[in-house]
Amino acid sequence: MTPPTPRKTRGTGRPTLEEVARRAGVSTITASRALRGLSSVGAEYVDRVQEAARELNYVANAAARALARAQSDTVAVLVPSLTNNVFTDVVEAIHTVLRPHGIEILIGNSHYLRDEEEALVRHYLASPPMGMIVTGFDRSEAARRLIDASGVPCVYMMELTRAENVYCVGFSQQDAGEAVARHLLARGCRRNAFIAAQLDPRMLQRGEGFRRALQRAGMHEPELEILTPAPSSIGLGCELFRQLLTRRPEVDGIFLGNDDLAQGALFEARRMNIRVPEDVAIVGFNDLAGSADCVPRLTTVRTPRAEMGRTAAELLLSIMRGEAVGAPMIDLGFELVVRESA
Repeated sequence: MTPPTPRKTRGTGRPTLEEVARRAGVSTITASRALRGLSSVGAEYVDRVQEAARELNYVANAAARALARAQSDTVAVLVPSLTNNVFTDVVEAIHTVLRPHGIEILIGNSHYLRDEEEALVRHYLASPPMGMIVTGFDRSEAARRLIDASGVPCVYMMELTRAENVYCVGFSQQDAGEAVARHLLARGCRRNAFIAAQLDPRMLQRGEGFRRALQRAGMHEPELEILTPAPSSIGLGCELFRQLLTRRPEVDGIFLGNDDLAQGALFEARRMNIRVPEDVAIVGFNDLAGSADCVPRLTTVRTPRAEMGRTAAELLLSIMRGEAVGAPMIDLGFELVVRESA
């Protein structure tokens, strides 16, 4: 027997939440919470509400709900890249924390461009989200003012600051760069180079830490730095390694600012018959997929990407609920993972 066509509302021609609640035999509030996936609703009620919604072909009107509350059930997450595994890992962790609370994330990709990030900030704040999670502190003055004036709770990730009323989760990029330099010096490397691409603020900060440690040891050589704004990649790592070793074959230690560059350097070293680490030691950054399986296995800095996303999301939840939080700056640290390449 063909079921009757669900009754439509006169205003929109679509089934309403009230109709879903009546069919499921629950209150409208319970139906709303069940459809948003809130953990406070029992599984039996969730099943009944979801079945009623399917029977009525109900689709939630997010715009109407946001208008009624003057706020949407969303959190805006701004990252500079979605092709970099660093940020995909962070975003996945944020989603895992927020989704059980009925909160969806709006992902904004700025492509490392200040103007593009500013446009995203304006767009999201036009219909204010519950909160925001943004990457680092380097942005246009206009974007900074928009965030500060919005009243929307915001957590900054990837970098740290002790500035007043700023909530942040990350680690010291400079300290990580220093740790790499100290490691190369300790294993006897005396001609240490730095290779970096993309040149976002965090890349430059870790390079500054590396440079600072070499300067203190009296072993910094500015001409052993290769910096390019080109996107970081394995292929670029091959190219820059060959360029450096062809020009300066006496180099015996290299810090590459991301693992894809370092993996490329390992490939190119084999093609050039340069032994790693006997002739040159190679260190990467971020401990990306494949680094532990390279030949030789890549020494790198492991960064707490998933933990950073989880912690930033949990901190934002506490702020949005008006709960007391501890220190506004959460330093998750980093780990120098010593393997075979250095």
